[in-house]
Amino acid sequence: MKKIDVTALGELLIDFTENGISPQGNPLLEANPGGAPCNVLAMLSKLGHRTAFVGKVGADMFGKRLRQTVTDAGIDTSGLVEDKEVNTTLAFVHTLADGDREFSFYRNPGADMMLTPEEVKKELVTDCRVFHFGTLSMTAEDCRRATEESVALAKREGALISFDPNLREPLWDSLETAKERTIYGLRQCDVLKISDNEIEWLTGGKEYRKAAEILKAEYHIPLVLVSLGKDGSMALSDAAFVKVPGYKVDTIETTGAGDTFCACVLHYILEHGFRAYEAEELTEMLAFANAAAALVTTRKGALAVMPEKEEVEALIRRK
Repeated sequence: MKKIDVTALGELLIDFTENGISPQGNPLLEANPGGAPCNVLAMLSKLGHRTAFVGKVGADMFGKRLRQTVTDAGIDTSGLVEDKEVNTTLAFVHTLADGDREFSFYRNPGADMMLTPEEVKKELVTDCRVFHFGTLSMTAEDCRRATEESVALAKREGALISFDPNLREPLWDSLETAKERTIYGLRQCDVLKISDNEIEWLTGGKEYRKAAEILKAEYHIPLVLVSLGKDGSMALSDAAFVKVPGYKVDTIETTGAGDTFCACVLHYILEHGFRAYEAEELTEMLAFANAAAALVTTRKGALAVMPEKEEVEALIRRK
């Protein structure tokens, strides 16, 4: 038996999100702990799973706050390294009228980019049932090697590999490099969670089911999930395809929605075992994941405000 249900490797940062206007007319920014991999783990921890994080922050006030927040979320932080030379990455998030976001990053470099293969706590990788990663840990050479070596180690030890590209265009030297790293992830994963805009960018097509079928066939991915924002999501297994609508809520911002969705998919897999799910199973999986993602959009931030299981179930019952 593996001691950890899900280990994730990647970025951990502060999202400065807009939260009102000062008397002088300036935007007020709230420092929310963030980073896609830990957002995923935070929701999984809420659902009762054992989680661990591998990454790097600065030895600064933000790094200390992040460590405490992640620990408070029930995530094992023994694999979180501090960099004494490079500061914690900061992201400034501008919320658009529809709740979507634009990002500006202070990451040239940021501490999360500086993780080396030697700094990875190997037992967190070898002793997990699922290993989850994205592309942002592959934007710099050292961290790319740390990511790829960890993925290879996790696969050798029999872990299920989960991948979410989480494309952030400003963080790449070129979109061609971003595509190369994304394709690496596609070749490695058993579970792919990808957003509608990412799959369109990758395949050039707006017919998302057809695009999912292309990725599944070309890269031999057993389970492909496409998040569609307020329109819900779709899933394609070796046995079935389903599309499940989203839930109508009063959205404030969409930060963390995709991560929450991904976590709930992994929760279903951990609870039911990984196989070629039939349509009924995929529908159950996506209904829960869509509801949890919708709830997160009604709150500022993500990592520290993940919904309880009972809240998700209550939203499903209301539909």
